[in-house]
Amino acid sequence: MPDEQKKIIVDDDWKAEAKREKERLAKEPEHTGALPAPSFAELVNIIVMQAMAGLGLLPGPGGERFAPNLEVAKHFIDMLQVLDDKTRNNLTPEEKSLLDQVLYEARMSFVQVAGGGAAPGKVPPPPAG
Repeated sequence: MPDEQKKIIVDDDWKAEAKREKERLAKEPEHTGALPAPSFAELVNIIVMQAMAGLGLLPGPGGERFAPNLEVAKHFIDMLQVLDDKTRNNLTPEEKSLLDQVLYEARMSFVQVAGGGAAPGKVPPPPAG
């Protein structure tokens, strides 16, 4: 008996159920979480998050803060400036306002962190005009 191989018995009900499940899965989208539509704001947000991480403003997996890496932060703030330069006169007023605001806040946060000041909180908005 120990030398005998176990046989797997597959009945027709199991085959039919497997076929129905395969057809159902083929009709569903590949992912179950709905992703937002790509947007300019999402692109800006991705770059800003990288800058914030470089400034040491985002918590790590255990909740502890990472040490600032000003070179990384400057790189991503400069990327925001490139985005601003390359999209000049091609943005909606809302997109331009968003980019202006995040550039201002990122730069002010960089100055505060680089100057050894306290971790930045809410930075005042840029002067109007």
